[in-house]
Amino acid sequence: MRVLLECKKVKRTGFLPAYFIGGILAAAFPIVIMSVRSEMYQAQQGSPVEILLGANWQMMAMLNILLVVTGACLLYQTEYADNAMQKMKSLPIKESSVFLGKVILTVIMSLVVLTIEAGAITFCSCRWFEVRDVFFTELCKNFGYAFLLMLPCIILSLLISEACENMWISLGIGVVCVFTATMLPTERFLFSLFPFAAPFQVLAGTNPTQVMHYICAAAAELIGLGMAELIFLKIRRYFA
Repeated sequence: MRVLLECKKVKRTGFLPAYFIGGILAAAFPIVIMSVRSEMYQAQQGSPVEILLGANWQMMAMLNILLVVTGACLLYQTEYADNAMQKMKSLPIKESSVFLGKVILTVIMSLVVLTIEAGAITFCSCRWFEVRDVFFTELCKNFGYAFLLMLPCIILSLLISEACENMWISLGIGVVCVFTATMLPTERFLFSLFPFAAPFQVLAGTNPTQVMHYICAAAAELIGLGMAELIFLKIRRYFA
């Protein structure tokens, strides 16, 4: 119910078209690269998924994160426009449920984007490589891993947007966080756990122990950010 309500709210904001267009743009990147440099990648050793994600995922992940940041700003811009957030406080609606609805909508749209990108990787693999029986299992594992690492980024982006009434402030903070993530030495584990840096990680070719560390860290970040959201709402009610 909350997701349907959120969809109605963002109908005129460009949120849904932005995700679809952004997903298509990110999916087009490996197709274009393979169209002009297929010989170079076909000569590499490894599975098609590992080769394609190794070559293209950094750019695709950056577009995904920028979509999350922009989408979070658009979702909360509708709440702060014309003092809608203040009016909502007079209604029997929990602010935490509003936040949860936005999280679910963003998660669904992020899954749509990842599905479009997975389709592009599948197309490239079938067009330029030999696809084996384990291909789709490997593809699902890689994109499932990418989705899990995106979740803390989604929660943090929405939390920033919720805290800033001015959309341009939250957008600026998000963009700064994205470019900070690209400059962090991600070979150091602690730096790579930054929610805006973790989505750049790729499952293919990564040590299984390190993969488990990232999964546990993502779960811990989700719990921590969830608690931060509850604390923020209590503090804001106190000073409102």
